[in-house]
Amino acid sequence: MTWTGFFEGIQSFFEGVAFAPFNALRELEASNWWIANSMSWIFVVICSLAIVYWIGQLKKYDATEGSDDKSITAHKYLG
Repeated sequence: MTWTGFFEGIQSFFEGVAFAPFNALRELEASNWWIANSMSWIFVVICSLAIVYWIGQLKKYDATEGSDDKSITAHKYLG
C-alpha cells in the first residue's frame, strides 16, 4: 500500500460517507433555505449557550475568589 492510496482512501471516505448529509443539505438549499441552513443555526445556538455559560462561570469565580488586586498599582511597573 502506498501513501497515495492511503490518502485517497481517506478522501473517498469523507466525500462519500462522512459529508453525505451536508451534501444533501446543500442540494436542498434551492427549495428551502431554512432547512438547508439548519446545521448552521444549531451551531449558532450551541455556541451562544456555551458563551453565556462560560461568562456566568467567570463571573461566579470572580465573585467568590476576591483575592486578586485589581487596582492600577497591583504591579510595580504600573505605578
